[in-house]
Amino acid sequence: MPVQDHAHRYLLTMTLPLFQDGRLEALHNALLAAYGPPPPREPWPPLRQFIYSMLSSRTKTETSHEVLYALERHFGSWEKVRDASPDEVLHIVAPATFAEEKAPWLQKALRRITRQNGGRLNLDFLHGESEQRIRRWLESFDGVGPKTSAAVVNFSTIRGSALVIDSHHQRIAERLRLVPKGTPTATTEQKLRDLAPVSWGPEMLDDHHRLVKLHGQRACTALDWERNCSRCPLLSMCPTGEEVLAGRRTLVLDTRPV
Repeated sequence: MPVQDHAHRYLLTMTLPLFQDGRLEALHNALLAAYGPPPPREPWPPLRQFIYSMLSSRTKTETSHEVLYALERHFGSWEKVRDASPDEVLHIVAPATFAEEKAPWLQKALRRITRQNGGRLNLDFLHGESEQRIRRWLESFDGVGPKTSAAVVNFSTIRGSALVIDSHHQRIAERLRLVPKGTPTATTEQKLRDLAPVSWGPEMLDDHHRLVKLHGQRACTALDWERNCSRCPLLSMCPTGEEVLAGRRTLVLDTRPV
């Protein structure tokens, strides 16, 4: 065997894991069996997705959609949102959480996009750019973090590879001990991307996000979630759920009459 071929094979054995960690694929398949496949997504233009994702932080999905549609109905164009009085924009986005911060962030972002895009208010120029470059640029805006940048890359017509980590996804990843409690969002995304099968493209990453989010909304909720552990489709891979059920069993044994 030529020396260079032997060296190449040695480097591969040093960089590739001996066994593929299949936990994320098993998680995905369990949720798919429990909830069925998510409906097909109709991707939005990047600017609309950017605005929605900026407004949706810490806000219920239904409220976020209502605010987006209200902006579109009231102003008719993003240029008019950009040029409106701050009070008028705040009045429309008021139902969103932290609206007092989001309204000025939104107008400031729209002005900057216009300025950096030769007077045009759109994000179509992001098509064809690398995911890393797009996300670095988006995260330089006030109020934009990894969740919003990932959503623009993955959900919009860019359809790039990114995994959106919202509060539901973060909570479930921590309860499954896929990441330690308190792990930053960007680190959680990277860890889960490392666990994802290499065959997962943008659409699969989108489906995975939506399945985990749905599970977080219906069962593995922020509050009063322990009552759902016994019938959770992820119980067999969830140390937290096993601890909850073990605690219940101990409590039953300890409270039996002597």
